[in-house]
Amino acid sequence: MANGATKFAASSLLLLNFSMYVIVSALGGWAVNRAIDYGFIIGPELNLPAHFVPIFFPMGNSATGFFVTFALIAGVVGASSCIFGMIHLRSWSTKSSPAAATAAIIAWSLTLLAMGFACKEIGIQYRNARLKTLEAFTMILSATQLLYIWAIR
Repeated sequence: MANGATKFAASSLLLLNFSMYVIVSALGGWAVNRAIDYGFIIGPELNLPAHFVPIFFPMGNSATGFFVTFALIAGVVGASSCIFGMIHLRSWSTKSSPAAATAAIIAWSLTLLAMGFACKEIGIQYRNARLKTLEAFTMILSATQLLYIWAIR
């Protein structure tokens, strides 16, 4: 199917992507936990404000909720797609290639969606250092995941 250099490149990219997807999931989980702990709290006698947003995050800007939600989904799906990639690298056959490629493409498309919200969040400005890190990892992952897909094709 391919030579040893291609298999080495694919396995290196797979290890890099898996570790980065785990980091994205951890940072996304932190952001969701912070939003739950310090988000909008309404008492029993208070009414919801007129412009209440159900995806409210106490840090960042108005795009943060969407970005964190899709980054978390992309991180979990990406990490699970790396498991298909590990199975494919062990056998390196034409039978395991479609499953690994399909899972990688789905993870890449979700990563691109999260990257789009990251670009929107950057354009709006104000965000903290952890959100900037999450944005950077999402953007780097969109490129490395594409390289991984190209390596296993």
